[in-house]
Amino acid sequence: MKDLSLHILDIVENSIEANASKIRIKINEDIKKDLLIIEIKDNGKGMDEETLKTVTDPFHTTRTTRRVGLGLSLLVQATKESNGNFEIKSKTNKGTEIKATFQYSHIDRKPLGDINSTLTTLMIAHPEINFIYEYQNEEGSYVLDSKEILR
Repeated sequence: MKDLSLHILDIVENSIEANASKIRIKINEDIKKDLLIIEIKDNGKGMDEETLKTVTDPFHTTRTTRRVGLGLSLLVQATKESNGNFEIKSKTNKGTEIKATFQYSHIDRKPLGDINSTLTTLMIAHPEINFIYEYQNEEGSYVLDSKEILR
């Protein structure tokens, strides 16, 4: 994937497949700490401990259409390539939380990309889902709630 907004799109599609009705996407560009942090949290069906242990393995997938699942493993690789870290937490019937951290100034960090188009695509394609987008940097922060926009 060329940019991080495509990773976000892929992860959020996983949340949608997990029957999430609320998905929070948070991006924090903290240049002073040299960090870019992406967090995605959903209220979908979550994963059990067994699935959680193998979810970043590219040769593990719950899909029946193909035998590999590259989305999370590619995001893990992208974090490692830019001196970052990847965390995932999930509880069955509670949801999943993903946190990807990147060294902001790292030469191999992928650009954020067109996050506006990613969010627009998600909101138009899935108006039944409440998407909450939070953005933060040194200049301030803002929150965009799809349920407020689509009224």
